[in-house]
Formats: sequence, C-alpha cells, structure tokens
Amino acid sequence: MYYVKKRLEISAAHKLDLSYPSKCCSLHGHNWIITVECRSRELNENGMVTDFSHIKEVVREGMDHKILNDVFPFNPTAENIARWIVENVPNCFRCEVQESEGNVAIYEAD
Repeated sequence: MYYVKKRLEISAAHKLDLSYPSKCCSLHGHNWIITVECRSRELNENGMVTDFSHIKEVVREGMDHKILNDVFPFNPTAENIARWIVENVPNCFRCEVQESEGNVAIYEAD
C-alpha cells in the first residue's frame, strides 16, 4: 500500500448554523490547518497515489480566503469539511481539519 500526506494552511471564514446560542453563529475566521491522507495499492500511470498539486487545487483553491458558507451547500463545520475533502480528493481516505489550536476534526472513510 502506498500513502501520501499533504498539510495545507488556509485562511477562511465561516459561520455555523447551530441549534443553540453560540458565538460561532456569527461570521468569524480561522487559519485552518488541513492534513489530507491518500492511499492506493497501485500507483497511477505517473507513478503517484495522487498528485500533490491536485490536493492543493481542491483544498486551497476551493477554500482559501473564502467565506465557506458561500462555497459549501452544508453547514461548514470542521467535521463536514473533513468529510467533503475525503469525498472530493482522489484516493483520499482520511482528513484532519484544525480550525484552531486544540480543535481538530477528523473524518476517515470506512
């Protein structure tokens, strides 16, 4: 099994739609740290699991310096963002989304 891991840092804002009062319901920003992990039993025709630049394109170009509520059709929690990345990056099986020091959400495909 081959594995690749890419760590990206982006800046983005969001507000959460919650069922309880929270300051997170107001628009606010984070310097997010996103770690994307991909795997494959076989390398592609270019000798790669997934091109690092493709991971960067999906994550950084899709999310950096944006209001995530305008990007995603779902409540942009760290958990939901991690799942979206796993579903949209080829061969991705695990993603960690850190929105601040000590606050990390992880999604791993079955």
